[in-house]
Amino acid sequence: MSGVTHNQGICYIGIDTGVHTGFAVWDSESKRLTEVSTLSITQAMEQVKMVADIRGRDCIRLYIEDARQRKWFGRTGRERLKGAGSVCRDAKIWQDWCSEQGIECRMIAPRCNRTKLSAAQFRVLTKWTGRTSEHSRDAAMMVFGR
Repeated sequence: MSGVTHNQGICYIGIDTGVHTGFAVWDSESKRLTEVSTLSITQAMEQVKMVADIRGRDCIRLYIEDARQRKWFGRTGRERLKGAGSVCRDAKIWQDWCSEQGIECRMIAPRCNRTKLSAAQFRVLTKWTGRTSEHSRDAAMMVFGR
């Protein structure tokens, strides 16, 4: 992960669960996003572990979207509900993995995060000029400005 800095500030990591896992890092020392990307769940876990190993578990704050806390699904078909089940399972996997790794995490209800920003809106708000996906933007908004 090229963008993670190695100073004494707190490193906030946002995870947007799903098949395409949004991953973002906010560095409290430099007050900027240092990483906004889309990874597989296992790649994201490796990145979190690497940051924890480099920075120390006490210097990271992990925020994970918890679809299990979502109480609305609207008028959707069976396939959408099946997808919702998948991200609920991913939230449980993340929670278990963090416990096994000794990494504290905060499970965030989807309603508590500003999501679904367009790439242009995200660029204006965060000043991030790199490529993003909806998932990476959602992950970044969990930690932006902390």
